[in-house]
Amino acid sequence: MRLFPHFLFLLVSFSSIANDDFDKGKEAYKNNNYPQALTLFNKAAGQGSAKAQSYLGYMYTKGKGVKQDYNKAVDWYRKAAEQGNAKDQYNLAIIYEKGRGVAQNYNLAIEWHTKAAEQGNPRSQFHLALIYYNGKGVPQDYKQALKWYSKAAEDGNAGVQYSLGVMYENGQGVAQDYKQAFDWYTKAAEQGDAKAQYNLGLLYADGKGITADKEKATHWSKKAAEQGYSSKS
Repeated sequence: MRLFPHFLFLLVSFSSIANDDFDKGKEAYKNNNYPQALTLFNKAAGQGSAKAQSYLGYMYTKGKGVKQDYNKAVDWYRKAAEQGNAKDQYNLAIIYEKGRGVAQNYNLAIEWHTKAAEQGNPRSQFHLALIYYNGKGVPQDYKQALKWYSKAAEDGNAGVQYSLGVMYENGQGVAQDYKQAFDWYTKAAEQGDAKAQYNLGLLYADGKGITADKEKATHWSKKAAEQGYSSKS
């Protein structure tokens, strides 16, 4: 038991050194001194710094100061991801989802997207929704897609809001609900989403989920058309 305070002191010391190396590495990175940044990040990463591991993953992904190497990127992202870093869980998932330099693997993509999504990462929530909606590597599951679109929509992304509108309008994974479709299309349309503007115009024209209003139907259809979107788009 007497060794515990000394052990704790060593842990704090190593953590302090790792943080110092990371901070210096980050400064070198900002100054485009990639060789120095790489050296310092490697030192910090070896001492367990998730932030340094994350930067190394990014440097190997983009080829910043090193030859682009997705296998090494995966190794570093995984180390950071295993420490619970949601951003790197997302980064790792994307590499597997897209098959960037590694074999495409939807099972691993879903595993890491789910870890990040459960921590509230909106990008992973969105990608999970897409995977389940399109049945990529898993059986198509509209209920799961709706669940993750709903969570991702909390971040205010217009594209996600539009997708939710589509699901409610078509009754995908949920009972058909024109009022909910109207609400989500409106949120997206007010942010400038052309597809949502077009669909909102149709709801006003047909009086679905809202009282029919030709003037508003024309307004939103015109907004969509101004962005080059029409029924043929």
